[in-house]
Amino acid sequence: MSNDTRELPAAPASVNRFLGGSPIAVAFRLILLSILVGVVLAAIGFDPYNIIRSIQLLFQRVWDLGFDAVNWLWRYFLLGAVIVIPVWLISRMFGATRGR
Repeated sequence: MSNDTRELPAAPASVNRFLGGSPIAVAFRLILLSILVGVVLAAIGFDPYNIIRSIQLLFQRVWDLGFDAVNWLWRYFLLGAVIVIPVWLISRMFGATRGR
């Protein structure tokens, strides 16, 4: 008889690995980050209803303006990419060195 037992990873370890830490610590960080981003957006003049309305206006403008809206979208894409791409790149660089 062969004793074929396999080691399965514990569920909490896989959850911690997926989340990047313990669920409580990750939730706490996400809550703090959400509050910080909310404060910044409120300082700029946004609120949740304003964001939803902005998305509605985006689709309305794309429909109404056609190719002129592509230029409008391109400007917002470039504006957002100035922040998003470097943050993503830095997070990937630090993540790659930590994973080794």
